[in-house]
Amino acid sequence: MAETSKLQLFVKASEDGESVGHCPSCQRLFMVLLLKGVPFTLTTVDTRRSLDVLKDFAPGSQLPILLYDGEARTDTLQIEEFLEETLGPPGFPSLTPCYRESAMAGNDVFHRFSAFIKNPAPAQDDALYQLLLRALTRLDSYLRTPLEHELVREPQLRESRRRFLDGDQLTLADCGLLPKLYIVDTVCAHFRQAPIPDELRGIRRYLDSALQEKEFKYTCPHSAEILAAYRPVVHPR
Repeated sequence: MAETSKLQLFVKASEDGESVGHCPSCQRLFMVLLLKGVPFTLTTVDTRRSLDVLKDFAPGSQLPILLYDGEARTDTLQIEEFLEETLGPPGFPSLTPCYRESAMAGNDVFHRFSAFIKNPAPAQDDALYQLLLRALTRLDSYLRTPLEHELVREPQLRESRRRFLDGDQLTLADCGLLPKLYIVDTVCAHFRQAPIPDELRGIRRYLDSALQEKEFKYTCPHSAEILAAYRPVVHPR
């Protein structure tokens, strides 16, 4: 990337209109830029008030938005691909997972969570929760299964000790999954008294590891922001 290039990321603002708000896609790209170690400007946008800040270059677009040398990019997946291609080695670290399975792990968790937490019929709660639990269990199994490079070092290793999906470093796979997984744990614990079970120790280790990393901890909205976003769509029990 040329030294004159300028990056600006626009993300959803919190209830106070200034800090980072609830938006897993915004957090995803925020994490990617921090992990890349590239200078950029973060702008929080209060979507309840005025979107005038966006009208000149991305009218009608939803957040997040990346402005690169004055050109607006509005599709999260395409932005992620663009950043990985543009900000690659040797100047910047590659964030692409080594294992294809890492990019797919947990890809059905958020869908199952949404069906469970937004369900209007109490009689269906248990069945929907079981589907969510199965999705979480599959993710937990992946996190606990040693990867090839772990077995090369320790052929007798029975359970993985890695911190993240693909190893001990955060990758694009984690940037996509962790913000959503944190929402699942926070919302289910508050509204359904059903946090991700401690028995799923691979996931608990994964979340604990993430909260030790500034790229995740610094980009996380406050729990109150997440709960406020879900309160209108969760039916009381």
